[in-house]
Amino acid sequence: MKKTLHDYKDIIKKLPIKNKYTKEELLIDDFLIEKSNNIEIYYAPHNEYFNPKAKIFIVGITPGFQQMSTAIATARKELEFTDDINEIQYRCKVAARFSGSLRKNIINMLDDIKLNEVLHLESVSEIFEEKDYLLHTISLIPYPVFVKKENYTGHTPKLNKSEILMKYVYEHFICEFKKIENYKEILLVPLGKAVEDVLLKLKDDGVIGENQILIGFPHPSGANVNRLKQFEKNKENMKRFIKNKF
Repeated sequence: MKKTLHDYKDIIKKLPIKNKYTKEELLIDDFLIEKSNNIEIYYAPHNEYFNPKAKIFIVGITPGFQQMSTAIATARKELEFTDDINEIQYRCKVAARFSGSLRKNIINMLDDIKLNEVLHLESVSEIFEEKDYLLHTISLIPYPVFVKKENYTGHTPKLNKSEILMKYVYEHFICEFKKIENYKEILLVPLGKAVEDVLLKLKDDGVIGENQILIGFPHPSGANVNRLKQFEKNKENMKRFIKNKF
């Protein structure tokens, strides 16, 4: 059963109102969902809003600590003024989804492979703003995952080899994906190789269709030193895929 803001609103209300929190404030037992060896999974209201009309899924591995902090800070402020949990869940999603340089890099790369043109947009930035009905941002694991208190990157342990983490992919990601009426027509943009490998496994399992995954899209983090090189290497193939897809 997925944990939601309904389960954690009283705990969040106990936090001071702030724009961002420290790990010491949030990586606490009250928010801990599951632990196995060095892996810890915590609650955040980042992946609760669902957009049933989406045509594009941008897929990450897990919310990082910055997204966790932003989502909880947003929920804390909103709970002062409203009990409308659905509205708060939407605001948490809007505030926390790929903010800052991460979003900028995603937009630049998607514009560069002409996704904006096939969607008849000036820029892909519009799907994060007034045309966000086209977009659903989602994580393979809906909650923040940490290894030794650091953001999990999909590699140690390898995501598709980890029983505890793949459980969340099967129990949450696939269920959400299948909520879309024409889910085998959605464009899936995996952020990096770890996500791509899991989506390809789901394609082999028959969950995802043959022509849904944008192969070769690098992780947009500035910490990915090979991002531009990877992008240039795969750019023409991705442009062809986008053109054929739409």
